[in-house]
Amino acid sequence: MIIVKVGGSVFSDKKGEAENFDEETVRRIAKEIAEFYPGKDFIIVHGGGSFGHPEAKKYGIRDGLPEDWKSASLKRIGFSLTHQAMLRANDMIVGVFLDEGLPAFSVSTSSIFLTRNGEVVHGDVEVIKKLIENRFIPILFGDVSLDLAKGIDILSGDQIITYLAKMLEPEKVIFLMDVDGIYDGKPGEGELIQDLKRAEIGPLLERLHCTAAGTDVTGGICNKLREAAKIAEHSEVWFVNGKIPGRLGGAVRGDGFGTRIAR
Repeated sequence: MIIVKVGGSVFSDKKGEAENFDEETVRRIAKEIAEFYPGKDFIIVHGGGSFGHPEAKKYGIRDGLPEDWKSASLKRIGFSLTHQAMLRANDMIVGVFLDEGLPAFSVSTSSIFLTRNGEVVHGDVEVIKKLIENRFIPILFGDVSLDLAKGIDILSGDQIITYLAKMLEPEKVIFLMDVDGIYDGKPGEGELIQDLKRAEIGPLLERLHCTAAGTDVTGGICNKLREAAKIAEHSEVWFVNGKIPGRLGGAVRGDGFGTRIAR
């Protein structure tokens, strides 16, 4: 089994108009997956891009539900609006996969995961297991979550993958990004790290000046590295450029260009 994270920056321009969608790139990703399916099982998890992030930021979903009724009522509306935006993104991606003859099946993340202070405390993976057994390709997404401590929160696609890796022990987890991999510094300035040991992630986070807050509502590259350190306990991890043809296929085969974190 291989889990593929399609980053929001791969299928959407976060700085562009709201809910813009790069169908050409998603279609090419689907075609690359089709080269290996059904020989290999796949789970897809996608990010928010220009869909979920604007609403989540506008309504401050990460702050949870306030005690004041009026403020909380507005937050509830924002919570639902964020979810609806993500459903629209998911619908577009699933549609492209279906067009390419892949049996993609949407799984609404907020319906099967619960968090506490932003960390997953429960995930019902039985449905996902059954979908895989019946040769479907489950497609999940970063989403809002019901939170046991704060009432509501954001659950990133990276955190979802960490939980799935722990529960399902996939062969590989492949992160598709809009850069070539993980850099020892800013992309374009620092050097690309092609082989990264799990023990080296902590020092790298310090060099990148990663703090609790990231570059977007789900933590950006800092969050990806933190989650990769956890995922690498269970699976080989790849970070590759999803905008460039063949990079996903190379990671699936094991001869790709990008950053590899050995299991």
